[in-house]
Amino acid sequence: MPPTERNIQEREISAADNSSDAIFHIFAKSLIAAERNRPLHTKLGDILLKLFRPRLAAAKILRRSPFFDEIYYLSAYADVAAAGADPALHYYLHGASEGRNPGPHFNTEAMRGRILGETDRKTNPLLEYHRRLRRGLSLLPPRPINKMTAKTDADRKAIKLHIGAFRLKAKIAVVMPVYNTEPDYLREAIRSVQRQVYSNWELCIANDASTNSEIKPILDKFAAEDSRIKVIHRATNGHISEATNTALEHVSAEFTAFMDHDDLIDDLALYEIAAAVEANPKAELIYSDLDRIKDDGTQFNPFFKPDFSPDLLLGQNMISHLTVYRTDLLRKLGCLRKGFEGSQDYDLALRATENMARENIVHIPAILYHWRAGGRTKSFSEAQLERCVRAARKAITEHLVRKEIAADVLPVDRMPHYNRIKRHLPVPAPMVSIIIPTRNQGRVLKLCLDGILGKTDYPNFEVVVVDHESTEKDALDVMKNAAPDPRVRIIPFAGQFNYSKINNMAVAQARGSILALLNNDVEVMHADWLSEMVSHAVRPEVGAVGAKLYYPDGRLQHAGVVVGLGGTAGHSFLRAAGSCDGYVANCLLTRNVSAVTAACLLVAKEKFLQVGGFNEEKLPVAFNDVDLCLKLADAGYLNVWTPFAELIHHESLTRGPEDTIEKQLRSRREVEYLNHTWAKYVANDPFYNPNLSLKHADFQFEQQSRRVKPWAKYL
Repeated sequence: MPPTERNIQEREISAADNSSDAIFHIFAKSLIAAERNRPLHTKLGDILLKLFRPRLAAAKILRRSPFFDEIYYLSAYADVAAAGADPALHYYLHGASEGRNPGPHFNTEAMRGRILGETDRKTNPLLEYHRRLRRGLSLLPPRPINKMTAKTDADRKAIKLHIGAFRLKAKIAVVMPVYNTEPDYLREAIRSVQRQVYSNWELCIANDASTNSEIKPILDKFAAEDSRIKVIHRATNGHISEATNTALEHVSAEFTAFMDHDDLIDDLALYEIAAAVEANPKAELIYSDLDRIKDDGTQFNPFFKPDFSPDLLLGQNMISHLTVYRTDLLRKLGCLRKGFEGSQDYDLALRATENMARENIVHIPAILYHWRAGGRTKSFSEAQLERCVRAARKAITEHLVRKEIAADVLPVDRMPHYNRIKRHLPVPAPMVSIIIPTRNQGRVLKLCLDGILGKTDYPNFEVVVVDHESTEKDALDVMKNAAPDPRVRIIPFAGQFNYSKINNMAVAQARGSILALLNNDVEVMHADWLSEMVSHAVRPEVGAVGAKLYYPDGRLQHAGVVVGLGGTAGHSFLRAAGSCDGYVANCLLTRNVSAVTAACLLVAKEKFLQVGGFNEEKLPVAFNDVDLCLKLADAGYLNVWTPFAELIHHESLTRGPEDTIEKQLRSRREVEYLNHTWAKYVANDPFYNPNLSLKHADFQFEQQSRRVKPWAKYL
């Protein structure tokens, strides 16, 4: 259980090096106010400010770092939020030494080991990182932030030519609810719309009865000077949902974009939207990547999103900003619903997408939206995080009811603001045929069978062990001892090793409607692994289901397959710490992927046969699982990876390494076949953003985006 507010305060004070630390914590909020230019009106405040200035300076450096994300820190560490501690100060004084991360793109312990040494627990790694950068010392950045494509004169000229060639020339409305915005932020937000290179837009602003006397004159001045800007002054405050709906009433455009009153949009944003409509005339929802922006203009924490992933959407609002809908669809849905403030856009996304064809949901893999963070005033989501989370779970629960999905909505461990959808099993539970090819390695096989037969809580399964000419006594004994169990069948396979052929033969003899393809070197960790995977495999829209696999030392072995990674296909987050969150919590959330490993893969037998099963001729050993998954994807199914089915994978102990010329030649042929057959996925995995590296497994940012610019043909 997380510590209470009192516990964390007591812990922080007791951890102080001397009594001055205790005083520092007592007056921390006042000191932070002073540091943010809100004067302390006491002599004691001046004394304290002078005494603790070095600590405030350190916290200020951290707060301004592109790798420090206040929202992330408070969301990831609920005890800090509960204590009301300042995130930057907490990370400086305690968080770093406790191994906490300041944001999703800076790993405290990894950086400590790189530049300080594991034994140095006193020096703050993020501070040391910036100190070394200032001194020009050699240090690789932990995650260089991709600045995207430079907008050169040639780009600008090509974009104008592209706009001139548009046939649809979609008009786009930007709706903006406003309430007591910082005047400078409001002006910057509106000007970011006015700076658009695409001119066919309107800006509809609803002033939600702001009490700040500066707001109305600012809005009226903009409206008077630009006929494309419409301002509606509401008589009463109705909060963000009602204010947005008021703005929507005045929209005349075919498409509507949502924008917060203190954020910024890129000057190509509306051009990109219009270009997406030109390329996808049936588009109903369009969304882009985003980053965060600080008051000094620093852009940080880019969220490079996948193409539409309905499973990930249930775990987090992966659509977020910038989002654009067909205006008719918004009006049909009733736009935003009152009572979901803080997650009103999430509720809208769930309602809009639940009956929408996936091909009509368009993702633009470019940062078009800059979400203000850590500004002079906190956003609603910063100030009311728990309320936002409650509203999100309410929206998800209602979505599941509408879809007639029986499931529980639960918080995710370590990141309780994200969600786990624990789906209920059908009654009766369908039979699962667990297929295990094996050859010798009796100790490994016994470990695998013991976990399945003795630990698994799923009520209806059979185990089909396919013995490929085992000769070792211990392996033969293991199979002999398991055979009397009515749930176990041993079937022989003779001839040259062909993983695809072995499994296809076993599938033909399987009695279950669900197939569980399992390596003999996989070890069960938790009783519910099979129940979790079956709960997805029975979904009509789902093809293959994969699990979270660990090496015996606890590092990650499989968190989904990225097609194109390493040149062909590779496991995401390979060899990362088993406890890592992953990029934007990717290691903690159920999500859609292009492929999963057959070391532990579930699929409905009917769907396996529908796509022709494994390719025995072209892929006898490797990549047959990737090929199967991509055939399922091409047939219209979603492949799912779940972190809530966890197993240990001792990885290929039976098959062994590629240590002969014959094996290496066969491996090369398999690579060539996959790259040729699935070239479109190798070039662009839809669930892996083209701004992420194909050389690294941990979602590092690519310095040169693989995305083809929509204006490329005019360059």
